[in-house]
Amino acid sequence: MKLKIYLFRHAQTYFNKHHYFTGHKDSKLTSLGLKQAKKIAVKLKGKRIDVAYQTKLSRSKDTLKEVLKYHSECKKIITDNRMIERSYGVLEGHSHESFIKEHGHEDYEVLLHEHKVHHLHGKAREEFERAVGKAELQVIRRNYEAWPPGGESVEMVERRVLPFIKDLLKYMKVNKVNVAISAHGNSMRPFRRYFEDFSVEEMMSLENPWDDYFEYEIEV
Repeated sequence: MKLKIYLFRHAQTYFNKHHYFTGHKDSKLTSLGLKQAKKIAVKLKGKRIDVAYQTKLSRSKDTLKEVLKYHSECKKIITDNRMIERSYGVLEGHSHESFIKEHGHEDYEVLLHEHKVHHLHGKAREEFERAVGKAELQVIRRNYEAWPPGGESVEMVERRVLPFIKDLLKYMKVNKVNVAISAHGNSMRPFRRYFEDFSVEEMMSLENPWDDYFEYEIEV
């Protein structure tokens, strides 16, 4: 027997749109985000989903809500925060650009060791690259072990996601169910590393889409 996992990222939020560090803070879907969620839903329309997983954050719940409009067969929704977004600690709620403007070059180090620096845009991105150099930026922005003050590294995220995967697979095999997972950009990295056999370097280079899903098959 073959069971399926349908894994997708929540759609765009207002914090995403305006380039704020989000982490564990809540932020609603934008109008574009709602369209992206509906696009995922249409792509999954013909699949069978028996059980769905979400986190406590509204962006995970609201994306899943659109998907499940086509799945009356789904009788159970489970909230599990082991797959919640990476915590950005003191950076959460700060815009990327204002953080750079408000802090000196010394505090760039905080941002450097926080892999989401690739979300910087426009003048903020240019200013940052001038300060640190493009080559250095490419090396450091995907750091697996570094974390912002009070936050998590991707390695820490992986340490909580892996037990979730283990419990998920056990649950699927016992109950013979297909599952949908409404995850977050950084919690998806360890999922994809596990199921697609990526190295750490490959995992850290991933860009997870806003409007698509990944499908994994489990033999039981």
